[in-house]
Parts: sequence; structure tokens; C-alpha cells
Amino acid sequence: MSASVAVLGAAGLVGRAAVGMLRELGVGEVRAGFRRTPPRDGFAEPVHVDADDPVSLARFCADADLVLNCAGPSYLLLDRVARAALAAGAHYVDVSGDQPAYHLLAGSDPGTCVVLSAGMLPGLANLVPRVLAAGDSLAGAELVVHAGGIERFGRASAGDLVLSVDSTGLDSTGLDSNGHSGHWYGEALAAWRDGRPVSGALAPAEDVELPHFPGRVGLMPFLTADSARLARTSGLAALDWFNVFTGTRLRPALTRLRGRVPRDPAALDAAVDELMAAGEVDRAGQDPYYLMAFTLCSGTAGRTAVLKTGSSFELTAATAALTVRAVVNGEIPRGLHYADDVLHPEATLQGVRDLGALPVFDVRDHERGATVIEEGLL
Repeated sequence: MSASVAVLGAAGLVGRAAVGMLRELGVGEVRAGFRRTPPRDGFAEPVHVDADDPVSLARFCADADLVLNCAGPSYLLLDRVARAALAAGAHYVDVSGDQPAYHLLAGSDPGTCVVLSAGMLPGLANLVPRVLAAGDSLAGAELVVHAGGIERFGRASAGDLVLSVDSTGLDSTGLDSNGHSGHWYGEALAAWRDGRPVSGALAPAEDVELPHFPGRVGLMPFLTADSARLARTSGLAALDWFNVFTGTRLRPALTRLRGRVPRDPAALDAAVDELMAAGEVDRAGQDPYYLMAFTLCSGTAGRTAVLKTGSSFELTAATAALTVRAVVNGEIPRGLHYADDVLHPEATLQGVRDLGALPVFDVRDHERGATVIEEGLL
């Protein structure tokens, strides 16, 4: 089936890659939305759009069969683009969106298909444990994830990173003490234990050797909203998530900014500049990569999956493009969904590999506690 797909944020690292992949998948006409001057390479039909201008946004969504949102920071956009797409009668796919947007959209009948968290994190990462389970239940199992690397930041992703770690007063359902919807993206040092998040369960570490990751790295535990949702809905007994930092500047900068950035644009721009500068120092002289290692254990048995890519942005774009294709082909029902609830785990992982966004996907069986290193992976 052919469709008209409008891509918001097409000038960004994710959006630009997504436009190319959508054309490769042959989903139909692709309109690329740019806030500023588009590149002059003719890779898609360029359209000016400003997500902060309701009239501009409505014009952009008009006549589209589906709107793909690759813009950000998603923490600030929330459900704004989704509402414009739904008002135009279009399907909607968001590479982020996450729990805050879901809560804002929940309870209403969209009349079309809305898929949130259709990127690498969140989205694809929640499919990997299901692949590791190989059709078995995740109930009672224990999952440990290490994710990180060294690559260039986009401004939208840097903005989300700054804002998303401030979740004061909210719990893992995204609700405050009065039961009102909030913007909970996760909690540092927390872990999932026996049906609930436990604050302070884990500690950061510096200058450690970690299987699969090159050199010595720093670890920051962070229970994300989407990983907590996975643990809750699947019945995981325990989930430990560690963000992995290569270099010495980015993590201290993020710690310094956490919870201290007002929501006004000037303050956010300054924080994003600081974070991007720290990332560039860490990145100097390094080959870019992003790596996720998932270890699932049940009883005495363990299984580890290692995913490695040269660009997390391309992996996010590939996941989004495959989600768009699934919506256009009628494979996802109407209504509000998280991507990992409606995408087929094995088919999606094979799809991102076919698009060239995931050069390494290695799965190994082993005993609990054994260290698994794929020779030649580093």
C-alpha cells in the first residue's frame, strides 16, 4: 500500500536517515519538514514547518496519510504534534513520545493509529528481551542491560537527555502523589525489584572494564520509564539498567545539569551547548559506536544479546521507518500503542539489519554469571 508520509524534523540526524529509509522501503510519497533551510540535494520534497506554530504544524499535517515525528526535544513537544496529526485525520508515529505523551493521549479515541516510542531507546530495546526469551515468558527472569557509546549528539537528543532525568515527585507510572499525570522518564540509581522500582538500589562506577565495551568506562544506573514498563508488564523479577559512558566529561556534565535546568528556551539552549561540548571532548579521536548488551537469566541459565551500531540515530530511524511501513500496510490496529507492544520482535530486528542500521547482533547461551565476549566484536 502506498501512502503520503510527512516527516517532521527531517533536517536532524534521525529525520534525515528516516527519510532515506522510507524511500528505500517504498512506503510512498515522502514530504520532509524543515524548520530552517533544507539541504539542496533533492532527497525528498522539502516543506517548511515550525512545530511551535500551530498554523504551520496544521498545514504540514494536512493531506498526509501518516505523520512521522523525528523532532524534539520530545519532553517539550509532548503530544503537540500528535494532536495536529490526529486533527488532520492522519496516522502518527513518534520516535520518542514515551510515557508522558502516552498519558496525555490516553483515554481519547484517536480514530487512527498512534505509535509512540518507535525508536532505538525507547522502542527497539524492549524487543530484545523478548527475542532472548525465544517465546518463553519473561516472568520471574532477571535482566541486566548496559547501553552506551561515543557518537555525535543532535540538539534534540541532548535536550531530551538534559530534561528527562528530572523526575522529582513522580513514580514509575508517571503520576505524582495526587495521581496526576507527570513527565517521568526514569530515575538515576534505581532498579526494578519484585514488582516495583527501588530507589538507590544501584551505585555508579568509574574507570571499569566491561565486557563488549572497548577501553575503560563509567557506569550510571538509570531505570528508564520504558524499561520499568517492560518489567511491570512482563513480570520480570529484576531489571538493572546501566548507562555506559566512554570518556570523562559527559557524565559529570550531565550530573551537574540534572534537575537544574529551567524549561525556558534560553536556559535549555545553554545546557544543550554544555552537554554537546562535553560530548565532543570525549569523542575526539574516537571511532563512533553505540552498543547495548542484554543478559537475561532464569534459574542457572543465561542468554546474552549484543547489539552494536556505528550510529544510534540510524538505528532509531530504521525502527521508525519499519513502524511506518507496518502502519501503512495495516499491520497495526487503530488506537494508541507503544511500538514494542505492536512490533514483531524478530522481524523488526531483522528489518533494521536489512536496512544496514545494525551491523552486529550476536546472541549467546551461557551459564548464569559467565562472561560472554564475542571475539572480534570490540
